[in-house]
Amino acid sequence: MKKWMKLLLLAVLPALAFTSCDDDDDDDDSLMNNAMVMVVHASPDAPGVDLLIDDAKVNSAALTFPNNTGYLPVRAGNRNIKVNAAGTSTTVINADANLAANQSYTIFAANTLTNIEPVVLMDNLASPASGKAHVRFVHLSPDAPAVDIAVVGGPVIFSNQSFKSATAFTPVDAATYDLEVRLAGTETVVLTVPDVQLANGKIYTVFARGFVSPPAGNNNSLGAQIIVNK
Repeated sequence: MKKWMKLLLLAVLPALAFTSCDDDDDDDDSLMNNAMVMVVHASPDAPGVDLLIDDAKVNSAALTFPNNTGYLPVRAGNRNIKVNAAGTSTTVINADANLAANQSYTIFAANTLTNIEPVVLMDNLASPASGKAHVRFVHLSPDAPAVDIAVVGGPVIFSNQSFKSATAFTPVDAATYDLEVRLAGTETVVLTVPDVQLANGKIYTVFARGFVSPPAGNNNSLGAQIIVNK
């Protein structure tokens, strides 16, 4: 694996250490009563954030763009999830979610800071068939138009994906790919993502992040981030 890919994967390793926010009885602590929730900081001009579940803070260090928490066990049922500016009581996302036991979810803090909002996805982590990987694409660049995701010199994998849209996890042959992001319906390439290694039996999320035209003082230009879901 080339140095570029190693750095990209390191960037999406869990950034936080977590403590339990659940003091209920042993039945509620059982894995049978848990959902698994991953939170991803995908707002390219937002500062680091804290994560609160039912008003209990569960991180010990700020979650910063474009990192993620990894999957956290969260008691199933109706849960309140808040995203606060790190170290403050200023809530930028306040959402209620009915989490099903044994189901996995990813919550992206998306859009610009002034319009920050959650994008919530249910994650199908069923194992790929032999020789296959599963991959999905999520468009989270707030000023990018609709795009196609294609193999360099090859076919389109995901077509006409607009901001905040997400594909299903899709089986592909396990291999190393050079991918490109094109303006939807054209051959105009706006981003190339080389040496994407999709391993046999693994499940991945690739999301477009950052700005096509970053505002003054912001260096978060358009790029792609890879999460290993499983």
